[in-house]
Amino acid sequence: MPDTPADPLSSVVTLLRPAPSISKMVEAGGQWMVERHDLASPFYCAVVEGQCRLHVTGREPVTLTGGDFVLIPHLQGFTMSSGEPPPAHVPRLPLETGPGRFRLGASEAPVDMRALVGHCRFDTPASDLLVSLLPEMIHVSGQGRLTALVPVIHEETRADRPGRGIVLERLLEVMLIEAMRSGHAATLPPGLLRGLSDPQLVDALQRIHTQADSPLSVSEMARAAGMSRSGFFERFRRQVGRAPMEYATAWRMAVAKTLLRQGGLTITEIAMKVGYGSASAFGLAFARHEGLSPGAWANRNGH
Repeated sequence: MPDTPADPLSSVVTLLRPAPSISKMVEAGGQWMVERHDLASPFYCAVVEGQCRLHVTGREPVTLTGGDFVLIPHLQGFTMSSGEPPPAHVPRLPLETGPGRFRLGASEAPVDMRALVGHCRFDTPASDLLVSLLPEMIHVSGQGRLTALVPVIHEETRADRPGRGIVLERLLEVMLIEAMRSGHAATLPPGLLRGLSDPQLVDALQRIHTQADSPLSVSEMARAAGMSRSGFFERFRRQVGRAPMEYATAWRMAVAKTLLRQGGLTITEIAMKVGYGSASAFGLAFARHEGLSPGAWANRNGH
C-alpha cells in the first residue's frame, strides 16, 4: 500500500495528491460579475473582507462575507458577483493589476470586496472515486486556522523558492483536511465525513482505509461495532452512501491504481497489498471494477 497515514481522512487526502494550479487575489467594487462554465477542478475561496454572491452550477446561490471559506472538490462552473449584479451589457472581464492580482468592477469604484481564490488539481488516477467520498461543497465561517492558510498558499504560489512544490502540496493537504473537518456533520450528505462522525462506523472505516491488505467481512465489522450484521449494513449504507464491501472494494481499487501508476511492483505484489490472495483474483476484481485488466490499465496510464 502507498505510504498513507493511519486515519481515513488523511489517507484520502494523501492519495488525492493535491497540486497547485492558480492562486489569485481578487479585488472588486461597484457592480461586477465573473462567470466560468468550462471548469473541472477543485476550487477554494476565502473572503478577506466585504461580501459577494456565489452561485455554483446546480446549487442554490450563497452569500459569502469576510471570514467565510468555500471548498468545492469538483467545480464545473460558477458565477460570482456583487450583491446586485451588473446589467447584461456591462463588460465583465477582470483587469489584471499585478502578478496574481485582479480587479473586478468599474476601476473608479472603491474596493469593497477582497477574496483569495485558488484552483488546484488532484494528481491521482483515482480522483473520481476519491472526490465522490467528499461533500460537493463545504462552506464554513470564522475558522481562523483555515483562512490563515490561504494567504500562505497564495504567497508560496507566487514565489519561486526552493522546495516550492512539496511545500504547496503539504499546505494544500492541510487546507483540505482543515476544511473537511470544519463542516458540521449533521448537515453533511452521505459520504466519508458523515461516516466518520458516527462512532459506530469509525472502526470499520479505519480498518478499510488503513488495512487494505487484510481480510474484511461485513460480519466482522458489525461484530466490532457491537451491532447485528443487518443493522450495521444499513447504517453504513445510510451514512456513507455505499454498502460496506462496495466501499471497501472501491477504496482498494483506488490504492491499486495508485500502485500500478507508480510502477515498481508486480501484479502479484499489488494484489497482496490490496487484500487479494492471488493475482488472478485481483485481476478479475479489477477488471469488473475498471473494465480493463491491471496490466492493460497500467499500460494505458503510463506504465
